[in-house]
Amino acid sequence: MKRYKMLILLPDGKIHKLKIPPWIETSFREAPLTATYLAALVPGDLPIDVRICDESVSRVPVSETFDLVCISIITGTAYRGYYWADHFRSKGAKVTIGGVHATLLPDEAAAHADAVSTGFAEKTFPELCRDFVAGQLKPLYAQPPGPQDLRGLPIARRDLQKRFGYMMPNTMFATRGCRNCCDFCAVVGAHFGWSTRPVQEVIDEIRSLPGSRFAFNDVSLCEDREYALELFRALKPLKKHWGGLMTTKATVDEELMDALAESGCAYMLLGFESVMQRGLYTMRKGFNSPDNYFEVCRRLHDRGIIIQGCFIFGLDGETRSIFRDTADAVNELHIDIPRYALYTPFPGTELYRRLTATDRILHRDWSYYDTQHVVIKPRDMSPRELDDGFKLAWRETFSMKSIRHRLSVKRKVYPVALAGNLAYRLYIGKLCRDTARFPEGVDPMTAGTSTEKEAPCT
Repeated sequence: MKRYKMLILLPDGKIHKLKIPPWIETSFREAPLTATYLAALVPGDLPIDVRICDESVSRVPVSETFDLVCISIITGTAYRGYYWADHFRSKGAKVTIGGVHATLLPDEAAAHADAVSTGFAEKTFPELCRDFVAGQLKPLYAQPPGPQDLRGLPIARRDLQKRFGYMMPNTMFATRGCRNCCDFCAVVGAHFGWSTRPVQEVIDEIRSLPGSRFAFNDVSLCEDREYALELFRALKPLKKHWGGLMTTKATVDEELMDALAESGCAYMLLGFESVMQRGLYTMRKGFNSPDNYFEVCRRLHDRGIIIQGCFIFGLDGETRSIFRDTADAVNELHIDIPRYALYTPFPGTELYRRLTATDRILHRDWSYYDTQHVVIKPRDMSPRELDDGFKLAWRETFSMKSIRHRLSVKRKVYPVALAGNLAYRLYIGKLCRDTARFPEGVDPMTAGTSTEKEAPCT
């Protein structure tokens, strides 16, 4: 019987990546689950040999031939994904494209693929594999949006993942989707709904992970209070250390926060997003309140949990003072590992519809849609001013003076937090060396009245 060669490919984008010359390339993000999970969904009775490649940490095997190439794209990696799709199709492979961006713009993806997958893949990917072996590949495999039945899922094929490719190689998920309606979120735009896995199945998979550390990649782990409490209490006996994501509103629940800490939680990523309440209402995240940020941070720090705090620039009403105001707030709040992003209108989101209607999208070169490049026309400053201020905030926040102020050497988590800050200092060097901040032909002075030169990145 003929055996088929399958490549599951995650194309690279303008993402955070730490290079340690000359022989090591490591992503300082957590390992993505997409490729390893798709590999687990390939039916075991089919004669398919599976290989996975995350281009952010591995070279794409361009000289090899494959029978089936499955590419998963987000908006920032879409063009790169289309490039590889065209390449492998020219070599005779059948190519399928899936992922969030393909779900939002399936017709665009279809121009580069033999088949497009939309939505999640538990039901459609095994069907796609069987159809391929039978020579009956269909042009579209659409798993309906909304809540999913997550019982009995296979365990991700982490054995196929590149060793030492990620700062956090063991990743998990317990929930899917989100119950909030932030206007910039592609998860909301794709109508993924809200679903939970059986707690015992999650625990069983965590037990199978090597080592004592792992991370949840769930968008908002604490949305369902009772589910989160059950999960955290079940995690406690495992004595593992982990991190994840949640909203600031979860911190008001003392019982939940106690259970979170006792479960082994070492760090949490929270989307503070803005120090300007009006901007939070605009992005439909009004449950955040800058007046409460000190209390949010205190509740987590008192429990020994590292805070990764995210902030977004580019909201209506922001002036050039917002960048230093935010950097100052980050210092005052003692946020352990801050992260900055730019307001990015991903296709299918409410933000995309609103800015399209008012002609405020600067361009649609998807390779710049990585939250680290300006792609909109801000209301109260020029795109160049937004970009300059963005870089200023990064530099101010990750100066050694700021790092010393924010981090306490007395805390047990100090070495981990310090390592995260030093990694971002390396990232800032990459950010400052990026001379192509806007696509060729795009005027960064489209809006606003500034005549200043580009701010130096020193």
